[in-house]
Amino acid sequence: MKPYRIALLSSFLLLFSSLAPAWEYDPELGEEINEVCAGCHGEFGQGGKQGKYPRIAGQPEQYIAEQLHLFRDRKRPNLDMVEHIDERQMPDDDILQISRYLQGIELKTKLPPVNEHDPGFDAYARLLESKKLMQIPRAEGDVEKGKALYREECASCHGRNGEGKRKKGVPMLAGQYTNYLWRQVDKLRKHIRIHDPDEPDEELLDDFSDEEIRDIFAWLSTADD
Repeated sequence: MKPYRIALLSSFLLLFSSLAPAWEYDPELGEEINEVCAGCHGEFGQGGKQGKYPRIAGQPEQYIAEQLHLFRDRKRPNLDMVEHIDERQMPDDDILQISRYLQGIELKTKLPPVNEHDPGFDAYARLLESKKLMQIPRAEGDVEKGKALYREECASCHGRNGEGKRKKGVPMLAGQYTNYLWRQVDKLRKHIRIHDPDEPDEELLDDFSDEEIRDIFAWLSTADD
């Protein structure tokens, strides 16, 4: 590229960056926005009603932001979200804030052992820690078959143990309600929900039988134990 073109491009990028709105994460604002989400998804994003409302805690911020934009643009139908997600109630900055906040919530599956008679034992801190526990009920199916099938077909995208991939915005599947996962399978098969916008007609799950998916979900329900 010729020097004058490089200089012109550099000037343009500098101008663009100066005009772009600055964004800075504010955890207090994220917590405040989460008060709205908590009505359905729980105080710590743990979801509720056996998966009617999915776990959103710990999901990649890129993934959360993408889904919120899809809800707001009415490209992912969801009646429960309609009243909470429009341009006025959920502007772009709020989407960034709540996405970062939710990604940072860690839900444990068990608490480390403690000695309650230890002079330094803090009962209140232990109580608060216990509120961030989440253990998905064991789902029906063949866990070993599900594990093998998952590792062969799903692990390259969703991680070896269903933990997702934050840098790529791929959601975690382990620790998610099985009922919710089944609903997403149905929507993906019916193309109510699109897996990849670049391939909207992709038949992602058509090659899997219900029994195979059941086995995968059985393993996922144990993957974060």
